[in-house]
Amino acid sequence: MIFVLVIAAIFALLGAVHWYLWRRLVRDTTTPGSVARRTGTTFAVVLPLLILGAFVAPRAGAPFPLQQAIAWPGYLWLALVLYLTLALLVGEVVRAVWLRVPARGPSAGPDAEERAAAPAAVASLAAVAPPATGGAPTAAETPATEVSPPPSPAPSRRLFVARSVAVGATAAAAATVGYGTYSVLSGPRVKRITVPLAKLPRAAHGYRIAVVSDIHLGPTLGRAHTERVVAAVNRTDPDLIAIVGDLVDGTVADLGPAAEPLRRLEARHGSFFVTGNHEYFSGVQEWVDHVRELGVHPLRNARVELPGFDLAGVNDISGENHADGPDYARALGDRDPSRASVLLAHQPVMIHEAVRHGVDLQLSGHTHGGQLWPGNLIAAAANPTVAGLDRYGDTQLYVTRGAGAWGPPVRVGAPPDVTVVRLASRDA
Repeated sequence: MIFVLVIAAIFALLGAVHWYLWRRLVRDTTTPGSVARRTGTTFAVVLPLLILGAFVAPRAGAPFPLQQAIAWPGYLWLALVLYLTLALLVGEVVRAVWLRVPARGPSAGPDAEERAAAPAAVASLAAVAPPATGGAPTAAETPATEVSPPPSPAPSRRLFVARSVAVGATAAAAATVGYGTYSVLSGPRVKRITVPLAKLPRAAHGYRIAVVSDIHLGPTLGRAHTERVVAAVNRTDPDLIAIVGDLVDGTVADLGPAAEPLRRLEARHGSFFVTGNHEYFSGVQEWVDHVRELGVHPLRNARVELPGFDLAGVNDISGENHADGPDYARALGDRDPSRASVLLAHQPVMIHEAVRHGVDLQLSGHTHGGQLWPGNLIAAAANPTVAGLDRYGDTQLYVTRGAGAWGPPVRVGAPPDVTVVRLASRDA
């Protein structure tokens, strides 16, 4: 029942937003019955259906080529809807101020609509006036060559303002989404941070972990995206690679070829993987088996001992709905507490359990840094840390913004990244 209400609320919001966009971009800027209005109205009906199709097609088991064909226009339009709406809301202020500023120059005076109506009123009076008895010739007596048609009325000021705001808002939204798409398709940036660990021995000082999360292979991001991520990771020459969840949005049958470049990941102590919430929507066991075939080691509530510290990984909390949730006791129990520990856990909210189990550093993703501003405000309400390094008691938490994008292949204010975490010994 709650799920139905949430879906109904989303549909209602989507409908209300598109009505507002139609009103400001179509109705206010075109004339009734015009081709422009009919075309704009058609788009106002079709485009939201593309958004719904992009969300529904994967869940309905549509053929993967159809998912791809719908996802690109549907998700890009969703991003445009966000920034068109924000730009038009700013435009409401511009519109209100502009219409209240008196017109200047020769056109000053009555409103443009009233001025446009004036010639018609004069013509009507002339038609009913009595004929002249003398003096200057009447209009009927004037030679045809001397009669000039009245000038066409200029567009109303209100229409001019509406069109100006619509053009400005559209240009701003298109530029924002265009840059955000380029940010994703150009590949992740490399960030570098140093994290001191009190228990890390001097021999492990400078150990480098390449942290990558939220690659989100799916209908919009495929093999070329994986190749960009792998190239970015390998350029850092890490000691270890940690993939902290949300690798895919789809089945192995559809996305297996897109994940193939992961086989080329290179690190001295190998690559490790923990599940994210999206793996549980995509056939988690098949993906765990597949990444193992690609040479990436799944850590499913498990731990490995590395030179200088323990590396542990727990399943995502979404696994609790599949009898496959995180088991901290299994991953962290019976270990030597004098050794430093690093935990791979997809969601930042898992930090509280990490603190209770004496973890020194947790590496997470999930938030995308908000992905689309002002999404960072929403992410901050649901996560203890949206991006970057924080401390909770004796445990440090680092959250990467992720290397891909979910839904719209667009990032605004939260560029994708691969982070090299350099561990530092306090004895060094």
